Amino acid sequence: MTPNLFTDHTPDSAPAGSRRLMEATERHLGRLPAAVARLAESPQLLEGFQRLSGLFEASTLDPLAREVVILTVATRNACHVCVAMHTARLDAMGAGPDLVAALREGRVLDDARLEAVRVFALHVLATAGEADPEELRAFLAYGHTVRNALEVVLGIGAYTLSTLANRMTRAPLDEELAPYAWDGAAA
Repeated sequence: MTPNLFTDHTPDSAPAGSRRLMEATERHLGRLPAAVARLAESPQLLEGFQRLSGLFEASTLDPLAREVVILTVATRNACHVCVAMHTARLDAMGAGPDLVAALREGRVLDDARLEAVRVFALHVLATAGEADPEELRAFLAYGHTVRNALEVVLGIGAYTLSTLANRMTRAPLDEELAPYAWDGAAA
């Protein structure tokens, strides 16, 4: 196994530009996730992800649709930390176990509106954004808007950044997320 080359920073050991971001995360969550401790090596990456994810959270996509985008990217990119974290979030939101299992396994969702989000996100990823007009129309047919289509791109961008960085740093799974662990075998 390749050794980890990334430091598990604390607000005291992190580069100066990461300290306030880490402290804010700790205040918001009540703890400092291991992934944040490692991403703190780059203040620009940490701030970039936090800003992008904050913008995505403020988008007009509803919370479940946003989580569909996130888990679609996280499973596609095999980020065990993101899958566990967003499984926990779905659990806290009261999402049904069938929805959560389907997302974690990359299966068709029973909810056609959410399935349209998942399929569209996969299409955008597969085509590097060159969405086929028919795919876009299929997405819009479920009540989504062209604004939502662009917001899917925002979510893909934010969580591609996060998933790739978490994989590179080999971010460990926080103890609190152990019940939501994912090995990626089913995706």
